[in-house]
Amino acid sequence: MTINYKFPEGFWWGSATSATQIEGAAEEGAKGKNIWDYWYEVEPNRFFEDVGPKETSDFYHRYQEDIQLMKEIGHNTYRMSISWSRLIPGGRGEVNPEAVAFYNKVIDELLAKDIEPFVNLFHFDMPLELQEEGGWESRAVVDAFVDYAKEAFRLFGDRVKKWFTFNEPIVPVEGGYLYDFHYPNVVDAKRATQVAYHTAIASAKAVEAFREFEIKEGKIGIVLNLTPSYPRSNNPADLRASRIADLFFNRSFLDPAVLGEYPQELINILEEHGQLPVTEKGDKELLKQNTVDLLGVNYYQPRRVKAKEHLPNPYSPFMPEWFFDHYEMPGRKMNVYRGWEIYEKGIYDIMMNLKENYGNIESFVSENGMGVQDEHRFLKDGEIQDDYRIEFISEHLKWLHKAIEEGCNAKGYHMWTFMDNWSWSNAYKNRYGFVSVDVKTKERTLKKSAHWFKQVSNQNGF
Repeated sequence: MTINYKFPEGFWWGSATSATQIEGAAEEGAKGKNIWDYWYEVEPNRFFEDVGPKETSDFYHRYQEDIQLMKEIGHNTYRMSISWSRLIPGGRGEVNPEAVAFYNKVIDELLAKDIEPFVNLFHFDMPLELQEEGGWESRAVVDAFVDYAKEAFRLFGDRVKKWFTFNEPIVPVEGGYLYDFHYPNVVDAKRATQVAYHTAIASAKAVEAFREFEIKEGKIGIVLNLTPSYPRSNNPADLRASRIADLFFNRSFLDPAVLGEYPQELINILEEHGQLPVTEKGDKELLKQNTVDLLGVNYYQPRRVKAKEHLPNPYSPFMPEWFFDHYEMPGRKMNVYRGWEIYEKGIYDIMMNLKENYGNIESFVSENGMGVQDEHRFLKDGEIQDDYRIEFISEHLKWLHKAIEEGCNAKGYHMWTFMDNWSWSNAYKNRYGFVSVDVKTKERTLKKSAHWFKQVSNQNGF
């Protein structure tokens, strides 16, 4: 079999998950409540088919079986997250020994199977008590996060070498403070800006704390969902619209994390509209001195924008959409199940941008995937024939390969996700896994894509 796309030696093949989405056992092991546990209690109707985070895919009890499956389907790396409210119930104070025992077992099991754990500290799951103090609006919560990060480094840093401060930090900003799709369901750009700013500060402070531990071969990064903003045309008005969309949704975290400073144009826009966050003395130096070593890139779909058709209503609250309109490109390729455009070249454009404008930072695709509803429609002889997923991954990998050939510093590819998981308010509506999970029995079954991925990993290409 000819290998047309060969990847560099030691390439990271694997998948990504998050604690709240797979662990289950939400009321076991002395775990505290996070905002998802609480929101589901008060508004179960906001969740698809009223399915909450209590059980999810039950990784908490089945991690051995799952890690064995990871090994079987060619994983050499795997990104997981620690649940802050499990490790330190309430978000502050004593470490929970049951959580330490659980994460130790998971890490040791991964290492025993030659799978390197990549550990992320925060994936949308603020401890409830800290949210009640204001969550990321509060500088005191930033300090609590740094204490939590230090405990994680202390407990697991002897075995875990790759750490990440946040996954997709823009999402809690968009979901929780702009567009009402995550708790606390606030619509207020000024508060959103503060949340974003404090998250960037929390990340830099965690990086600073990490360096004090001097973990041998240790690296710390952040995982950002980079969504290229493509203009409708090369008309200056369309170009400006795409540049501003990029400032709000990509560069607001990418620049401080990798370059250690905010884009001046973003600062100017926020200042002009009275939306600047409250900052503290020393913050500027903190950001500058604590940039990340490694960047995880989550990519699902492009953002296409055009110049505004109408001026914003002066009585409406400030929003990023004051500066651009969304644009549907004619003839675009779609994942009809999710309503998302499929544009594989986006991954290449992101990597080239990192090479040209961000010092060619060491990076990897930390999430890329395809959610499909009612996958049992594609069941044949007991196996889901997810050829659409194989095509999706391979087309993205071709563009990633091209970027690497052109000198981009990309080290791996992780799919979202290992097994069908509970997806925030969508619960189990769209399935993303290599492994199918029966929601009732929790039985795991490999999909066709799992066998394909094993082959790709074994050959380090396809």
